[in-house]
Amino acid sequence: MSQFFQIHPDNPQIRLIKQAAQIIHGGGIVAVPTDSCYALVCHLDDKGAVERLRRLRGIDEKHHLTLLCRDLSELGVYARVDNRQFRLLKAATPGPFTFILEATKVVPRRLSHPSRKTIGLRVPEDAIINALLAELGQPLLGTTLIMPGETEALNDADTICERLGKQLELVIDGGACSMEPTTVIDLTGAEAALVRQGRGDASVFGI
Repeated sequence: MSQFFQIHPDNPQIRLIKQAAQIIHGGGIVAVPTDSCYALVCHLDDKGAVERLRRLRGIDEKHHLTLLCRDLSELGVYARVDNRQFRLLKAATPGPFTFILEATKVVPRRLSHPSRKTIGLRVPEDAIINALLAELGQPLLGTTLIMPGETEALNDADTICERLGKQLELVIDGGACSMEPTTVIDLTGAEAALVRQGRGDASVFGI
C-alpha cells in the first residue's frame, strides 16, 4: 500500500514535504493536489517512473506530459520562449494553465512529443506543489489524474488510495481540489490556440 500524508493546503509541513521529496527521488509516483485537480507526479529524470506513470494513465508517447515549474525563469530552461510568448505566459502564471511549447535540448527526447518536439509546461499556484518543487530544486513531471476510459479526474485522496493504493508510493491529502483540469494552450503557432478548456480562463489569450 502507498503511504498517505495529510498536508496542510496553505502551510505545508516541511517534515512531510521533505519525506515526499525523498520518495520522489527514490523513483516513487505521487498523487498530489494542485490548483486545478489531482495529478500524478514523478522525478523528471527517472525513466522507469515515467514509464510507470504512462502505464497508469494509459497514455502513449504522443500524449504530452507536463513539467511543473516553480516560475517562468525555470520554465525558460526547458522551453524556447520568445518575447510574445513570454508576455502571454507572464499574464497567466501562476495558475491553472498548461502551455504547449517547443522543448529545449535540456528536455530528454523521450519526454517531448516524438514528431513535434514539444512539451507541456505549467507554473501552478498551489502551496503544496510549490513547497515540493522548492525542496526538489527542479521541475516535477506530471499528468492529470484521469484514469483510462474515464473523463473526470479523481478528486478525493481516500478514493485515490482505494483505487491506486498498490500502484503509488504516496498519496498526499491536501483536501478536495477542483474537478476541472488545467486549460491547455498551444503557444507554438503565430496565435495562441485552445487545446482543452479547463479551469483557466482562456480569454487572457484572446481566445
